[in-house]
Amino acid sequence: MAEVTAFGVGSPVRRIEDDRFVRGRGHYTDDLRFAGECFMAVVRSPHASAAIGRIDAAEALAAPGVVAVLTGRDAEADGIGGLVTAVRRRRRDGSPMAEPPYRALAVDRARFVGDAVAIVLAETAEAARDAAERVAVEYEELPAVTDAAEALAPGAPAVWPDLVPDNEAFVFEQGDRGAVDRALAAAAHVARLDFRISRVSANTLEPRNAIGLFDPGTGRYTLHSGTQSPHRLRLELAEHALFVPQSRIRVVAPDIGGAFGMKGSIYPEQILVLWAARRVGRPVRWQADRSESFLSDHHARDNLTSVELGLDGDGRFLALRVRTIANLGAYLAMNTPHSPTNNLGGLAGTYRTPAIHAEVIGVHTNTQPTAPYRGAGRPEATYAIERIIDVAAAEFGFDRIELRRRNMIRPSEMPYRTGLVFTYDCGDFPANMERALALADFDGFAERRRAAAERGRLLGLGIANPIEIAGGPEQNPGEEACEIRFDPSGGATILLGTHNHGQGHETAFRQVAHELLGLAPDRVEILYGDTDAVPHGKGTFGSRSIAAGGTALARAAGKIVARGREIAARLLEADPGDIEFAEGRFRIAGTDRSLALEEVARASFEPGRLPPSSELGLIEKAIVSARGATFPNGCHVCEAEVDPESGEWLLTRYTVVEDVGRVVNPLLVKGQVHGGVAQGFGQVAGEAIRYDAETGQLVTASFQDYRMPRAIDFPDFALESNEVPTAQNALGVKGAGEAGAVGALSAVTNAVLDALAPLGIRHLDMPLTPEQVWRAIRAAEEAGSAPQPEAVPARP
Repeated sequence: MAEVTAFGVGSPVRRIEDDRFVRGRGHYTDDLRFAGECFMAVVRSPHASAAIGRIDAAEALAAPGVVAVLTGRDAEADGIGGLVTAVRRRRRDGSPMAEPPYRALAVDRARFVGDAVAIVLAETAEAARDAAERVAVEYEELPAVTDAAEALAPGAPAVWPDLVPDNEAFVFEQGDRGAVDRALAAAAHVARLDFRISRVSANTLEPRNAIGLFDPGTGRYTLHSGTQSPHRLRLELAEHALFVPQSRIRVVAPDIGGAFGMKGSIYPEQILVLWAARRVGRPVRWQADRSESFLSDHHARDNLTSVELGLDGDGRFLALRVRTIANLGAYLAMNTPHSPTNNLGGLAGTYRTPAIHAEVIGVHTNTQPTAPYRGAGRPEATYAIERIIDVAAAEFGFDRIELRRRNMIRPSEMPYRTGLVFTYDCGDFPANMERALALADFDGFAERRRAAAERGRLLGLGIANPIEIAGGPEQNPGEEACEIRFDPSGGATILLGTHNHGQGHETAFRQVAHELLGLAPDRVEILYGDTDAVPHGKGTFGSRSIAAGGTALARAAGKIVARGREIAARLLEADPGDIEFAEGRFRIAGTDRSLALEEVARASFEPGRLPPSSELGLIEKAIVSARGATFPNGCHVCEAEVDPESGEWLLTRYTVVEDVGRVVNPLLVKGQVHGGVAQGFGQVAGEAIRYDAETGQLVTASFQDYRMPRAIDFPDFALESNEVPTAQNALGVKGAGEAGAVGALSAVTNAVLDALAPLGIRHLDMPLTPEQVWRAIRAAEEAGSAPQPEAVPARP
């Protein structure tokens, strides 16, 4: 057996899969080639709202290399369906929300800039794109609305005049409205804040793509596409788009260059390449470029929120009221209603608040549909509670750190029922914050602020105590599948229903397998992403993979040990009850006689060495669910320095203490937190999707207009883990995939606004661009606000 020292759970093992990636040996969808393939280009609406008239494809069809031009009418004639939402809410009157048709190709009306209205198939990608520009579509431009609040105004253009004439798709409430009303009326203090969470795009390194194949002999479809959930995509294609049994569809998701939730939904193009492949009898390939990604990838967030926090005279929280207007876009994608309603329980944060009520109003606009993006409702909830705490502290004279301490849930109170959906099973929130403050040298902040002032700079400190639900819903975390197959040489293949697209699964699951079965990493293969090879799975999303996939792996490993014990007993001529298993070996208790698991696996293929009636081979599988969702939590402390002359600002320190439960691999956790913080910072600093208010045109369709963060934007991170294992799953893990993103949005914003607070600036909506900061400073100066030094009390 190969050397396995320091490879188990908890070891900082470098990612095994990185070797092939850094050598350029990754295997992505665009690397695939198929004989006779043709290329697809999509004709997209240039209007935010328009009636579709005649589509003239004559010039396009006459262009060199063009194979076919297909429209929404053609799709209808062929019985092709579309996309449906998996999350259903209710309207204000309690009736079910309307579910407008979301076709793969629009028919009669386009509802946002980029809405697909036709496809062109050609011998090359260039020929397809050129011909797409020659498709003449008659449009009758109609009034459009892109802002959710404006869409609710009387007389606003209706995105769906017949189905949703007022644009209000649903109203979703949780909590006790009456209790909150009473508590706020009796509160000594009520802090109020209105804010906007900007619309963003995931901007994965690898743009979306899809290759469709159809076998007319078997009637079977094969889709190669970067998706987080191959099995869910197969289900959606079978039941809502192609109307065939799932057995007639194979979905293969190879290496993926980033996903972040955006690649977790079904898209029109995935339907279109399969349908087109059937129509023309050839493989069909589609690959987005960056500009098309901005137009066609599902966007995220875009919420208007009002928050009220009631406190007593001593600063104890009494009630929290949150009202959000969520921009859903023109259509309901698979998870569109999910994101704004997913984490309302997270509004409680890590604090005791007796009464909480939240209301979310989902609104249709003439924009790209929204869908989950790293955090999927969690960063927004954390932002609401952490921003309002800072506002309350400033307005009513409380110290913001002490205010958090006073209201923070203690470990002795666990399990803690928040009163708004969630029950936290475990955690030490005060320890997270105290350690983060110490690690961030909070006691030295006053001196650093004075030193910055001497250089003409404004220094601010931001803090946030994020908590998120992972692997939810809380009481129904969903199943996951794992199969462990040993081959005749004793090597093992682990088949998983999750998908690895940057998380390090090929390393982490090997570590778990080593912990449970003593398997050497070079004797294990990890297989995922192919619905033919892996019969069942849910996929990777919501920070669930290690908890859900690890639970399935643990169950399958337990079955391997049980079966292996029977075989080992036969080989060692002992009673199965006398056989112990530890560190990869079966041993007769109290003796030195033992066999390695690999030896037992090899013997399992030799009929003469097996117990009577035993099947050949050592193969076990499990489809199981964790006991419940988990609640990763932590504390983020960061410092931001502002140049008041230019409005430019930069992060100078960033500290994170995270409780992700039992840590499988510290290096992987650090990488996940670093990436999440970078994405949270990116939204605060500049990322924003914008539409022209009058025309509905997308004005941020390239990186020239959409500011992405760069490596030079970040200081070194100080990161520690505070492990509080959960009992909700077999490994004690909570999940780390979204941990950094959930806290960064509020921590960074709080830091910048703390720097500006002496100028009398109370709040600015993201993105906090230098221009916006500069204008706010100039406005404060014109209003006569004089800088006031802020007292920074020493930490007890």
